[in-house]
Amino acid sequence: MEPKRSVLGLVFLTVFLDIVGFSVIFPLFPDLLDHYLALEGPESFLGKLITRLESFAGRDSNAVAALFGGLLGSIYGLLQFVFSTIWGSLSDRVGRRRVLLITLVGTVFSYILWVFAGSFLVLIAARILGGAMAGNIATASAAVADTTAPKDRAKGMGMVGMGIGLGFVIGPAIGAYFSTFEFGEAVPTSSFALNPFSGAALVSLVLAAINLVWVATRFPETLPAERRGEVQSTRTLNPFRRLGDLDFPGVARTNILYFLYVGAFSAIEFTLTFLVVERLAYTRMQLGGMFVFVGLVIAFVQGGLVRRLAPRLGERRLTLVGLLLTAPGFLAIGWAHSGAQLYIGLAFMAVGSAFVMPCLSALVSRYSPANVQGLAQGTFRSMASLSRAVGPILGALLYWRLGSESPYFIGSLFLILPLAMALGLPAPPSGEAPEASSIK
Repeated sequence: MEPKRSVLGLVFLTVFLDIVGFSVIFPLFPDLLDHYLALEGPESFLGKLITRLESFAGRDSNAVAALFGGLLGSIYGLLQFVFSTIWGSLSDRVGRRRVLLITLVGTVFSYILWVFAGSFLVLIAARILGGAMAGNIATASAAVADTTAPKDRAKGMGMVGMGIGLGFVIGPAIGAYFSTFEFGEAVPTSSFALNPFSGAALVSLVLAAINLVWVATRFPETLPAERRGEVQSTRTLNPFRRLGDLDFPGVARTNILYFLYVGAFSAIEFTLTFLVVERLAYTRMQLGGMFVFVGLVIAFVQGGLVRRLAPRLGERRLTLVGLLLTAPGFLAIGWAHSGAQLYIGLAFMAVGSAFVMPCLSALVSRYSPANVQGLAQGTFRSMASLSRAVGPILGALLYWRLGSESPYFIGSLFLILPLAMALGLPAPPSGEAPEASSIK
């Protein structure tokens, strides 16, 4: 089966628009903290939370802001961890298009809440709803698996990765720009009101609405009706149970490898801003340029090199290459005391991750039967979500307890574990894996 180019293009745009809207909030975390704390006071829920963070991290405002951002990110990540598997499994029963529409409607409502987040608790509610609805990437990845032959699977997953990479480039830049347009000031007596971040939230809302209309009018159903609901499975909210149920050679090992790798990567990714500000005194524009560089490298490698190299070298070999490139990248960043040293490390890290992530996604797809692709991709993505919930907090703890270089040096050594697991990955089937009749 040849890849359906129109479907791959639609998947790319769907993922790209979703990630842009999601990442708009990233540069706003410190200002969100200052705004809601000033609005609600030290005796509010947020005020008491900040007091606890200060007792742990000291009075270092950067440390407190980092931990605050990490907690907000963790809420989103934990909800993704639970719901990615649910949406992926549901898409195996009712189809990819229907699940994408459900999650996008929920995403639109989450951004409406953010636009009118007059209180910190409403902002939290918006993040909870957004996290619960974040099943798009897993379902879109399953759609790629539906429309690509096994030998082309890494190419298709590379398109998903390119959409993610470019989304993370554009989203934070949009958030930083539109946050300068203040729509109004929230007042302490109103939980639902415009706030200084309503401009950035409105951009996310518009993008989510465009994505919803796009999927509703252009996205075809990729899972044939005769293949829906073939697999009977136990319904559970426990993604680890789902992972145990996907008892096909290579699936569990690949998921655990991905969990370990993303945990190390997200710890480095989260502390990077604080490292370069501390050592190199980077301005906001320089920070933006740094993330644009990383995102463009990832998008170029996933959209270009992976598509060409995976059929020749195989996903397992490219995964090993990516892991071996990531480790010196971490070390170079940890040692960096100049812009040149930093960008050398960033280049190694970006190229390494651009090889690892789509190849592992392709391997999970190839190890899994065609009629459980949604469940397999949902479980795979849920592992990354859990890592992105835990990794930033661990990175912040290492950074402020053991020194700024510690997450990078420890992260480099930690990569020995996923590297050892990658060496034991089985060869994927030459064709589609035999279909499953049931999941325990």
